[in-house]
Amino acid sequence: MKLEGKVAMVTGAQRGIGRACALALAREGAAVAITDLNPEGCQAVAREVQGENGKALALRCDVTSKAEVDASVAAAVREFGHLDVLVNNAGIAIFKPFLEVTEAEWDTTLAVNLKGQFLCAQAAAREMVKGHWGRIINIASVASGQVGIGFPSLAHYTASKGGVAALTEALAIELAPSGITVNAVGPGIIETEMSRPVTENTEAMKQLLARVPKGRIGTPEDVARVVAFLASDDADYINGALIFVDGGWLAT
Repeated sequence: MKLEGKVAMVTGAQRGIGRACALALAREGAAVAITDLNPEGCQAVAREVQGENGKALALRCDVTSKAEVDASVAAAVREFGHLDVLVNNAGIAIFKPFLEVTEAEWDTTLAVNLKGQFLCAQAAAREMVKGHWGRIINIASVASGQVGIGFPSLAHYTASKGGVAALTEALAIELAPSGITVNAVGPGIIETEMSRPVTENTEAMKQLLARVPKGRIGTPEDVARVVAFLASDDADYINGALIFVDGGWLAT
């Protein structure tokens, strides 16, 4: 129970990595605000947390809207008294060749994946500085540039995740004097709804797994365990890091 007494907010938490993170944080003792565009999905995850004797609050939140982000943070603070941990997980991936990506698709991807993380981090940090302690954990990706692997049909997604990596480093430096650490987790190929265009393609999976020394794709729980660690005092001296959870993909 390394997070007992802490309050966490997880965005994009109705399924996949977000859901796994919410459950992992709750199992470590944190009260969890579960946010997503789908309120019914949030409520389902909240019931899971509560079924394990945890504390949870389900909130609808569009991370591209400053008003909704601010309202969600305020609601979490009203319910639990403070906010200590933010998991910036909400994101989208539109698989599409670069020459076919529309301006609207570019704008939407950057708005959700990068602007959303900025807005949530800013709102959460304003609460965290009050207690001089905080953990902001941004979900990036192996598809974030500068790793020696290109990702066709994901130019807009990789641009947004590269921005997340840069934002993480900048915030880590700026917020450290306030007792807040900011780190990122870069998942490899994880079994989620978002990755289905890859995981349901037999040939693509065969080629991918040939490059992953672990020999399997990851699970949301693989990512959630690292997130829970970064949220704890055990990770106090880790700041500004991007930790890849990829089964060794980037080592090949």
